[in-house]
Amino acid sequence: MAKIPATAVAASGLIGGYGVARWTEKRPLGGVALAAAGSLAAYGWNRQAGPRAAAGLTVAYIAAFAGSHPLAKKVGAWPAVFAVAGGVAAASWAVTRRAANT
Repeated sequence: MAKIPATAVAASGLIGGYGVARWTEKRPLGGVALAAAGSLAAYGWNRQAGPRAAAGLTVAYIAAFAGSHPLAKKVGAWPAVFAVAGGVAAASWAVTRRAANT
């Protein structure tokens, strides 16, 4: 099985969670997708960078989800989702890259 980086899982989880909620018109189903991807990403972060980094990145993931809502009122739903997904991906990449180089 191919190893998918936690960075990609996290960004995809934010985008996919919103997509599932929007296209199925069932917000709880989008929440399940968001939570599943977040759990997988946290597992990957823990393996790559340790528990403290995983905890911090998980908080960032949840904050990005929450922050996308007020941002969506200013820039639109999809742009907000892509912006926060990019932010989480950048943070994840920076933290896991630093851990790999130590």
